[in-house]
Amino acid sequence: MTKRLTVVLLCWVTVLSMGVIAGQGRADAARCPDVEVIFARGTAETAPPVGLTGLAFSTELRRLLPGRSVNVWGVPYKASARFSDRRYVAQTAIDGINMIQRRMERIASACPRTKIVLGGYSQGAVITTYATSSTPVRLPARYERELTGLPPVLPTSVAGHVAAVVLLGAPSDRWMRDIGTPPLRVGTAYRGKTYRYCIPGDTICNGTKVGQPNALHVLYGPGPVSVAAARYAAQRIR
Repeated sequence: MTKRLTVVLLCWVTVLSMGVIAGQGRADAARCPDVEVIFARGTAETAPPVGLTGLAFSTELRRLLPGRSVNVWGVPYKASARFSDRRYVAQTAIDGINMIQRRMERIASACPRTKIVLGGYSQGAVITTYATSSTPVRLPARYERELTGLPPVLPTSVAGHVAAVVLLGAPSDRWMRDIGTPPLRVGTAYRGKTYRYCIPGDTICNGTKVGQPNALHVLYGPGPVSVAAARYAAQRIR
């Protein structure tokens, strides 16, 4: 990456981050925004807690919803890359699922007119999907014995407050099976409002056996995929 491109990218991230922070301030002042975006970043993704992909998605969503207040909340979970320690990664993922569920319940209770948009990229798409599950998330017994806070199933009433779920680069069933974890199944109450985005050739989501991500897996940030995801969510809100 050239020095000039690096500087431009850093400036772009800074501007978007300021926009997200400003949006959070306005939403807190108003208490209940029109739209609450709950976004989980990908593994070790830059610009935490929302991540570069979440920044791109939420910026475009704001542009598509003029006159609406849009609060953006990045899930403050580890998004760990310590895959050699599967118990640690599983625990941090469980922590993230619980964070999403608590936020959903709080918004649904305190701000019943607020439309919730759930989003996640890569590992973030995993925990977002599990947060909506219609059945308890079950892991292999050898892991469950060492884990705490296994997430519950949310009341179906909470789903009524969710306008859209967007999953970007979510691992395929084969990828999840290869690492010994349950497949990703969006809960029944969320299926009609969920869209999964997988760039053709992305080896994380296209059904290829487990392995390191290829270059296509990092293209969900600024660009056509995040724009398409924002359009889908906006159409569900209008």
